[in-house]
Amino acid sequence: MNFEEKVIVVTGGANGIGKALCEQFAAAGAKVVVVDLEEQLAATVAASIGGLGLKADVGCEADIQAVIVQAEATFGPIDIFVSNAGVSFGDGPGWLAASASNRTWEMSWNVNVMAHVFAARAVVPGMIKRGGGYLVNVASGASLLCQMGDAAYSTTKTAALGFAESLSITHGDDNIAVSVVCPLYVATRMTEGGRGISGSDAMMSADDAAKAVLEGMAKQQFLIMPHDELDMYAKRKGADYDRWLGGMRRMRRDFIAQNPDYDYQR
Repeated sequence: MNFEEKVIVVTGGANGIGKALCEQFAAAGAKVVVVDLEEQLAATVAASIGGLGLKADVGCEADIQAVIVQAEATFGPIDIFVSNAGVSFGDGPGWLAASASNRTWEMSWNVNVMAHVFAARAVVPGMIKRGGGYLVNVASGASLLCQMGDAAYSTTKTAALGFAESLSITHGDDNIAVSVVCPLYVATRMTEGGRGISGSDAMMSADDAAKAVLEGMAKQQFLIMPHDELDMYAKRKGADYDRWLGGMRRMRRDFIAQNPDYDYQR
């Protein structure tokens, strides 16, 4: 698709993949609204690309609605809404699956899932009236594979994938395209100090991840996987679920054996 003159909102746009998306959309001629909880960083990114910077807590529906009002007052109707903002609290592989606090689960649910719901609820009616639009929900490779540790993250990212599927099924005939982005490890603040699933070679730059997103959007792919290996891992999981679970348990045992000083009681 052509991004020239498109009005695009990107949440979590001040850092990482979101920032790279804002920059690449702007380079393609779009009018970009940079949304982030960090207001000054959003303003800085927006200034660098000739866009609009706005502060919002995407887990708050009123904030999402306010963003849309301000974006449309500045640039006009929103053509593309990219729900990129996400949170992870880094619960380790040794933790109990249900050990994260209610606060962690609530924040994960609000930001990783409900923010997508709030955005769709606000923009879909207008898109239908105008004859179409595009929703891009950034989930995670954990949506397809489940991350070892951090159950709140994997659970909510899986739910994000499910909601994107519902959007596509329900609104495809309204000419509303939907893509869900499922990267593995990308070098951002969220993954600082981490490694990819098969080692450091699996860590992708934010710029490369954003490039893959734009390429997938150009073809209106539903499932955008910046890491080619994710498709292979997901197929192996689907082919033999029990074997995959066994392999993940083995990875967890290996992690514990290699990190004897890790706090496994949290």
